[in-house]
Amino acid sequence: MKNRILSVIIILATCSCTSTNQMSLSVIKPAPVSLPANIKSVALVNRSQASDASRTLDAIHKAVSLETNEIQDAGAQASLQGLTDELMKNDRFTQVKQMKNLKLYSFGAGVFPSALLWDSVEKICKETNTDALFSLELFDTESKLAFGSSQANVNLGLANIPGIEQHVNMSTNLKTGWRIYDPSTRTILDEYILGTNCAFEASSSNPAAAISRFSGRIEAVKDAGNKAGAAYAARILPYWIRVSREYFVRGDENFMTARRKAQAGNWDGAAQIWKQETGSKNGKIAGRACYNMAIIQEINGDLDGAIQWAQKSYEDYKITLALSYLKILQYRKDQNDLLKSQSVTEAK
Repeated sequence: MKNRILSVIIILATCSCTSTNQMSLSVIKPAPVSLPANIKSVALVNRSQASDASRTLDAIHKAVSLETNEIQDAGAQASLQGLTDELMKNDRFTQVKQMKNLKLYSFGAGVFPSALLWDSVEKICKETNTDALFSLELFDTESKLAFGSSQANVNLGLANIPGIEQHVNMSTNLKTGWRIYDPSTRTILDEYILGTNCAFEASSSNPAAAISRFSGRIEAVKDAGNKAGAAYAARILPYWIRVSREYFVRGDENFMTARRKAQAGNWDGAAQIWKQETGSKNGKIAGRACYNMAIIQEINGDLDGAIQWAQKSYEDYKITLALSYLKILQYRKDQNDLLKSQSVTEAK
């Protein structure tokens, strides 16, 4: 008991001696893929079906993978719809046209195909009056089965005996492959493969009957396909993330007061105190206050101001934490320049 109390005291003492606290804020990140500013309207096509030349191989692949045409068609369409919905939510595009009736083919059989001919891309974009083409190049599912029996039957030695209820688990791996074509420069702006997984379970005294009970499989594949399409949209649309920052809470009585204000969410009140402390005759306190003012400026969205305060903290007062923070801020500024080139409004 004494050892436990001693451990708690040591932990509390360690925490109380920490000179910094952590806070978090939301920052916007540029999309991994930058589209040229002239691309305002796009066409979406499904190219995941196998051509006549490779249909036999595709059929063998489907049989081995426990895949059906129905599942593939439904899942592929759901993927395109997921991408369409996400693109239409953002004012980056003036038009998003999903070409459901356009028949395009690839190799199939789970193979990411070679790119479309540019003549075909240019023809589609011209006929649809769009600036770029988004193509679902691959939609593939591969399933595996695992047979088992209830634990009670296993204990009785009745597993795998006809008439005894069998449990069948199915795991389905889903892959979608995408390309973005820019006909004006004949450039492939992106090509990417996404993977996800679905799991199913059924029971029956007949294993074959158990497999047939995966009635929700198509809907689950459609749902996973829709999410895959939405996830791909994230590659071309900026996104928000939470990041953590450290700020100083120890120095003098004023720092303790500012700490309480920050913990209560009164960052403006804390900033007033830290601003005063930047004029302290104590270099350590002044340097920490300058660093905290950089944090405040980042919270307020002023990266240039944050960089200036961080530089002052490190250059004038040798606060080593400020140097690493300065690099973070400079990287964020570069990212914001990229955001502007992506023609995206930074409103959350």
